Amino acid sequence: MDRKASKSARIQLFFKCGCIICSLLLIGFAFIRFVIPSVKITTAEPERKIPIYCVDTDQKQVALSFDAAWGNEDTQRILEILAENDVRATFFMTGGWVESYPDDVKAIAAEGHDLGNHSENHKQMSQLSADSCCDELNQVHEKVLALTGINMCLFRPPYGDYNNQLIESAQSLNYYTIQWSVDSLDWMDHTADEIVDTVLNHKNLKNGAIILMHNGAEYTKDALPRIIAGLKEKGYALVPVSQLIYTENYHTDITGMQIRD
Repeated sequence: MDRKASKSARIQLFFKCGCIICSLLLIGFAFIRFVIPSVKITTAEPERKIPIYCVDTDQKQVALSFDAAWGNEDTQRILEILAENDVRATFFMTGGWVESYPDDVKAIAAEGHDLGNHSENHKQMSQLSADSCCDELNQVHEKVLALTGINMCLFRPPYGDYNNQLIESAQSLNYYTIQWSVDSLDWMDHTADEIVDTVLNHKNLKNGAIILMHNGAEYTKDALPRIIAGLKEKGYALVPVSQLIYTENYHTDITGMQIRD
């Protein structure tokens, strides 16, 4: 009986061990089959860098800005209107425009307006290498420096197109990357009335707004006097971008608003 009991006990132990081993194997299979595929290995995404679209400020100020990339037929009239209204603005110029109209560049500087960099060739700069981005900025910078003695520090990407690399390249050259919060849509050849209405009733027209216009758009010069008058009636002082933005101790939130730290 003892031998039979001992044999029975060994058989029971064998089955128990077998059950345990099978259970462990099943658990392992289930882990490999279902758990591991659901585990995602994540890496930290690089922080997205945002240009300055507008400024968080208690002061009732906005900035007029003009992109200069093509003709100059209306530049003198725009400068006259700004002077008549004692307004200083910001002109973002391509290298080709600077080269074609050096006297206009000098006139803009002489009137006390900001000179801004709009790249050498007006390319989609998010598609360029870091070295090419720097070349695009440096070529314009050197041309303007030679003409006016001014070291520019404001940059507007062509087409408003940017990525982290472009902003970092601009920063490495001591440039602030500037977008806009109010688009006048003058580049769509809207009528003067439509341009005025777009700006003065824009949802983003508020303290610290940066307004986009173009020196070469057909009806900009016709709309500009009424835009200036309307902004002043709303209580806004018009200042160049360099006077609107913070140059240190700031951050830019996800909407592009520059905020003082």
